[in-house]
Amino acid sequence: MPKPNIHPQWYPEAKVYCDGEVVMTVGSTKPELHVDIWSGNHPFFTGTQKILDAEGRVERFRRKYSGSTKAQQTPKGKKGPDKAAAKANPSKASKKR
Repeated sequence: MPKPNIHPQWYPEAKVYCDGEVVMTVGSTKPELHVDIWSGNHPFFTGTQKILDAEGRVERFRRKYSGSTKAQQTPKGKKGPDKAAAKANPSKASKKR
């Protein structure tokens, strides 16, 4: 059994208003609900939604990054400092030996 006097009053026939007219009745803890959007005027449900993106996200990503893969890769098997850098500064290369 629920505790007495702690639960809000339940309105099984609460009216939902959108733009001043009743659009549906639901159960709620308030007798009237005022909403701006409901399924009867939302573009997704009415079929009037405009899709702004003509291309898919994956295709746009591939097109954007299709030429930049070589710049991000490092040569395989290359370890340690560059040989050209060792030739330019032989004193550091001799200290490592």
